[in-house]
Amino acid sequence: MSQAGNPEKVNLADAFGTIADYWSPKIAGDINNMQAKIAKFQGKFDWHHHDVEDELFLVIKGRMRMGLRTGDIDLDEGEMIVVPHGVEHRPEALTDECHVLMLEPNSTLNTGNVITDNTVRELDRI
Repeated sequence: MSQAGNPEKVNLADAFGTIADYWSPKIAGDINNMQAKIAKFQGKFDWHHHDVEDELFLVIKGRMRMGLRTGDIDLDEGEMIVVPHGVEHRPEALTDECHVLMLEPNSTLNTGNVITDNTVRELDRI
């Protein structure tokens, strides 16, 4: 984790190795009013949208599908998608486990406009 004026590198493989739970984002770094978050995906997440936040999803390991009401988009390692605010979506791991880096405003709640068992209000830092 980077402190103000003290940049530090993050080894993503090591960081993902510390995550034991699925769909529980961890903060890997702060960029202005944004956060770089990492999470392990398994199975399907909840349908939701974000009223004001856009989200970037970058697949680091595995494959994922971004479920969209207008048609699903599958992503392989090294591919990314930006989901604009207001667009209903449902991430899904297509492999047993998928490692994803997300870039989003620090105000972003992982389940957006819905509260479910997957909602994480307080994020841990790696």
